[in-house]
Amino acid sequence: MRILLKFKAEDNIDYDYINKHTLQGLIYSLLNNTPFENYHNMKGFKYFSFSNIFPVSNLKKGESKNIIISSPKQGFINILSKELKNKNYFYLGKYKMKIEQIKVFQPKFNRRFITSTPIVLFENNVNNHYYSLKNSNDFSFFLERVKDNALKKYNSYFGENYNFEGNIFDRFEYNREVAVRVKKEDKMFIIIGTLWKNLEKFNMDNKKFYNFIMDCGLGEKNSLGFGMVNPVR
Repeated sequence: MRILLKFKAEDNIDYDYINKHTLQGLIYSLLNNTPFENYHNMKGFKYFSFSNIFPVSNLKKGESKNIIISSPKQGFINILSKELKNKNYFYLGKYKMKIEQIKVFQPKFNRRFITSTPIVLFENNVNNHYYSLKNSNDFSFFLERVKDNALKKYNSYFGENYNFEGNIFDRFEYNREVAVRVKKEDKMFIIIGTLWKNLEKFNMDNKKFYNFIMDCGLGEKNSLGFGMVNPVR
């Protein structure tokens, strides 16, 4: 399930002034005084992701922008939607935004996906060392790690022990690698991720699994807005 949040900025704002922690902070603030109010302190997978603000350009006063929040948890999406519908405004950091529209929807399923935000994988999570296709040129690591991560999230969510032979996708069309600056408490962090024009599975024996990763996201740091995928229209 997904929420499309359409809004207008009250002032002119540079696009880079609002980062992923700002957007994550909005989501967690909406969960205050709800059954999910301690969600940010929960260990393990959070089972949600979100898009960047789009269209990607500086925010101009009165100009419409959008954010999409995605999760397999219908209750999570319903509560966020309810909280937003009870408001006329919200804040991204110190910046006030006027709500134009809140729409809950389920995207049409497809066997082809495109990344909305970069897929992030740890090569060494102890040292916060991220996988880089440019530096390692090891595509087999990407294939194994993205599948392993998706299966762990899926089995944790549904309480199953599902597995399958072969790759998670059969066709890959690479876009580019990106380094995303993320600021938290006046500290700057660099997160490496990859963007893909096409991730395609020819024969889906378990559509439930692929629906789940479409809602939850691929790779790590989904709840910080990484690894969000959309079906190719």
